[in-house]
Amino acid sequence: MKHLITGSAGFIGSNLAKKLLAEGEEVIGIDCFTDYYARELKENNIKEILNNPNYTFLEKDLLKTDLKELIKDVDYIYHQAAQAGVRSSWGEDFEIYNQNNILLTQKLLEAAKESRQLKKFVYASSSSVYGDTDQIPMTEKQRLQPVSPYGVSKLAGENLCYLYYKNFNVPTVSLRYFTVFGEGQRPDMAFHIFIKAFLQGEIINVFGDGEQSRNFTYVGDIARANILAAQNSPAGEIINVGGTNTVKLNQSLELMKQIIGSDTKIIYSKKVKGDVKHTAADISKADQLLGYSPEVTFKEALEREVNWLKKIY
Repeated sequence: MKHLITGSAGFIGSNLAKKLLAEGEEVIGIDCFTDYYARELKENNIKEILNNPNYTFLEKDLLKTDLKELIKDVDYIYHQAAQAGVRSSWGEDFEIYNQNNILLTQKLLEAAKESRQLKKFVYASSSSVYGDTDQIPMTEKQRLQPVSPYGVSKLAGENLCYLYYKNFNVPTVSLRYFTVFGEGQRPDMAFHIFIKAFLQGEIINVFGDGEQSRNFTYVGDIARANILAAQNSPAGEIINVGGTNTVKLNQSLELMKQIIGSDTKIIYSKKVKGDVKHTAADISKADQLLGYSPEVTFKEALEREVNWLKKIY
């Protein structure tokens, strides 16, 4: 089978590519290396797989690519490419989110509707679509109230996927990721920032009181959920993908300190607009439809990210 991964040099896309290649699958990866973070970090993500004979890497802007030609022989699409970041999605920068998260998804779906070979279109959504809700754990049936432009853009992508499924039978499935971490994590993400600070003795700045909680999900489990969704999910579904448990930010900082064996100063500042207080995934639907449950414990996954970052910093 042939698999296309958009955003394949990014955090999740590169881990997904490695997992598919390890299973002997043929993978086409495409990435345009946006300037959201350092190109060398993305290059490092895919360095070990570039010489794999089953991997074809294309450095292209999807918005300027003949998408019908790109996907004509593809069996599975994993649409991971997106402009990331909750806090940076406000103001004039929303134009980038509109282009890369909404318009690009629509164009890819337009190409997909012409395919007779496509078996599944897996869309990377986010728990950000839920917003700051008191309904915990979050279920796929509850009301959605995103509190950031980023969350709005990911919800728009979900809605487009469902529209193309209902109207053109594009076999879409949307996965709502809950706070992904692990090897390859972007440098703007909290755990990457915090671990780097512990390793280098820098001050850690926490937005809020640190009592906010997240359902942290290991990137290897996210990659596995994508493959299970491609294989097992009925078309038209929206499914939460979460981790083993929900952890407060202060608890995660304490565990980092224990794993790394060093301490550093932590300061607390005002909560940022768009951040939510708590997230927790109800993953019963993922279990039922995909056969998914997280396999890596929070502590083990955190140790893996620490070991990866020690090689960089």
